[in-house]
Amino acid sequence: MKSWQLIGGLLVTWLMLMMYMSTNLMGSGEGPSSRVERQLRRAMEELELLHSQNVELQSLASELKQLQGTGAQGEIIQRLQSRLQKATEDLEKLSNKQLLGNDFKQNRPLISQSNGNQRLNLAREQARRKVENTATELWYYINARMKELAAASGTGTLNNMVRGMQSDLQGYQTVMTDDFGALREAGGDGELQRKESLRLGNLVQRRLEYLQNPKDCQRAKYVLCDLQKGCGFGCQLHHVTYCLVVAYATQRTLVLHSKGWRYASKGWDSVFMPLSNTCTEVSGSTVHWGVSKSQMDAAKVIQLPIVDSLHPRPDFMPLAIPEDLAPRLNTFHGDPPVWWIGQMVRYLMRPNSHLQEEISSSKQRMGFKGPIVGVHIRRTDKVGVEAAFHGLDEYMQHVDAYFNQREHRESIPQRRVYLATDDPSVLADAKRRYSKYEFISDNGISRSAALGSRYTDSSLRGIILDIHFLANTDYLVCTFSSQVCRVAYELMQTYHGDASAYFRSLDDVFYYGGQNAHNLRAVEPHKAKTKDDLSFDVGDLLGIAGNHWNGFSKGTHRKTSKSGLFPSYKVVNDIVAVKMPTYPEVKEEEEDAEGERVGIAVDYGHR
Repeated sequence: MKSWQLIGGLLVTWLMLMMYMSTNLMGSGEGPSSRVERQLRRAMEELELLHSQNVELQSLASELKQLQGTGAQGEIIQRLQSRLQKATEDLEKLSNKQLLGNDFKQNRPLISQSNGNQRLNLAREQARRKVENTATELWYYINARMKELAAASGTGTLNNMVRGMQSDLQGYQTVMTDDFGALREAGGDGELQRKESLRLGNLVQRRLEYLQNPKDCQRAKYVLCDLQKGCGFGCQLHHVTYCLVVAYATQRTLVLHSKGWRYASKGWDSVFMPLSNTCTEVSGSTVHWGVSKSQMDAAKVIQLPIVDSLHPRPDFMPLAIPEDLAPRLNTFHGDPPVWWIGQMVRYLMRPNSHLQEEISSSKQRMGFKGPIVGVHIRRTDKVGVEAAFHGLDEYMQHVDAYFNQREHRESIPQRRVYLATDDPSVLADAKRRYSKYEFISDNGISRSAALGSRYTDSSLRGIILDIHFLANTDYLVCTFSSQVCRVAYELMQTYHGDASAYFRSLDDVFYYGGQNAHNLRAVEPHKAKTKDDLSFDVGDLLGIAGNHWNGFSKGTHRKTSKSGLFPSYKVVNDIVAVKMPTYPEVKEEEEDAEGERVGIAVDYGHR
C-alpha cells in the first residue's frame, strides 16, 4: 500500500511546484513583500487542505491493509476512490485559482519581467505551438496521401474505403483542432495573448509617434523616402514600410515625399494621417544610403533607395525583430516578424477623417460582420506572370473547411465571405455556385482595380477598403504571391492576439519583398530517402523556398548549398532578434484603478 500513501505526498509536492511556477509566471506590479505575504497565506490554507487529505488517504490505506482477506475491502476501496476523486477536483480548483486568480483578473501580464520566467513561459508557448504545427503538418500529409490513394484506386470498393477513411480522419482532425483551442483558452492563455499583443502593440505605436514628432525639427535627423516606386499599391506600401523600419532602427524621423503620387496627386495625406505633425520637410547635409558609416552618422538626412538597391543591407531589415521586444513577442505570437511588420503597417495606414468615414459607411452599407472569411482572388496582370491561376473552387474548399471546423463547436446562422477581387465576374459566379454563403463585396472596387483604371483615386480607396476588410476577417484565404494579401495578413496581426495561423495561402509562404534570409532551424534530423530529399542534422539552418502544404517543404541547406524536400514538422522558424533603439523616453502605458491598461484604441471591426 505504499503507492497509495505516496499519492498524498505527491499531491502536496504537486501543489508546491504549481505555486512556485505560478509565482514566477504571474508577474505583477505590486510590491514583492505584499505579494509574497498574500501567496504564503494562500499557500498555508491550501497546504492544510491537502495535508488533511493526505492524512485521510493514509488512514484509508491502513484500514485496507488490516482488512485484507476479511471480505470488507470493497467498501474501503470505494471510499478511497471517492476521496481520490475529491482530491483531484480540489486540485483542479486550486490550479484554476492559481492560474486564473487575482493576478489574472487584474489583467496582470502573464509574462514576468525576469529573464528566468520569460524562458519558462517561452518554452511552454513554443512547445504548444510546435505540437499544433506538427498536428497541422501531419494532417496536410495524410490528406494529400489519401487524395493520391483515392485517385489511384479508381472506382469500386477500394475507392469507397479510401474516401471513408478520409472522412473519418477529417473528424479526428476537427476534434483535435478544437482540443488545442480548448487547452489554450482553458488556462486563459488566449485572452492573455490578446491583451499582451495589444499592450506591446500600443507601446510600438507610442514609440513611432514619439520618433515621428520631434520637438525641435532643426536638431532632428531624418531618413528621406520617395514614394514614386513603379509598382502597385501593396508594393509601394511595403516600400514605405521598409523606410519606416530604417527610421525606427536608426532613430531618425521619416519624411515621405509623396506629392504627385501616381495613385493620388495630393499625396499620402489625402487618405492617411500625416506621418508627422511637426516635421514634414528636410534640410541640411544629405547623403545616400551606402556611404561610410561615419558619413551616415554625421549627415542630417539619409536618402533611401528602393529596397532592391539597398546596399549594404543592415541586419535590422525584415524579418528581424527588435531585441528588447523579442522575449515578450516570441512568447505570445507564432510568427513574430509578421506581427512586427504589421505594427509598421498599422502606423502608416491610419485613415484620415475622410477615409474613416468612408470605411464606416462601407461597413454599414455592405453589412460587414462576423463570423466571416476573407477571400482575395487576384487575376488580371498577376496570372501567368507572377502567379498561377487558381479557380474559385480551390479557394472555397478552404472556406468550407474553416466553417466546418468552427461549426463543430458553435452554431453559425450564416456563413459569410468578404470577397476582394480585380475580376468583377467572380462575384456573380460565387453567388450562383455557393448559394449557402452570403458574399459581401463591392464590384465597383473590382472594376476600379482593373488594369485600365488602376492608378486612380477611386482605385486607391477601393484597394485600401479591401485591405481593411480583409484584415478584419476571422480567417484569410488568398495567395501570398500577392502584396495585397500579405499586407492584409500583416495588418490582421494587430487585430488579434496571435493571427499567425489564421490563413491559408494557395501558393507561397509569407515573405517580405527585399527581406533578409528567411531561415528555418532543424529540430529533428532528416536522412534523404530519394534524390529529391534534403538531409540535415538537428540545429542546421535551412533557407525556405516554399511549403507544399502536403507535409513537405522545400529548402536549401545553408552549409552545403544543397536543395531538396523535407518533412515540414522537423523545422521551426529561426527568429532573428537585432539590437535596435529602446526609446526609454516612451513609457509603457499606466494602469488605471481597475487594472486595465490605458493605450491607443484599436479598431477591431466586428469583433
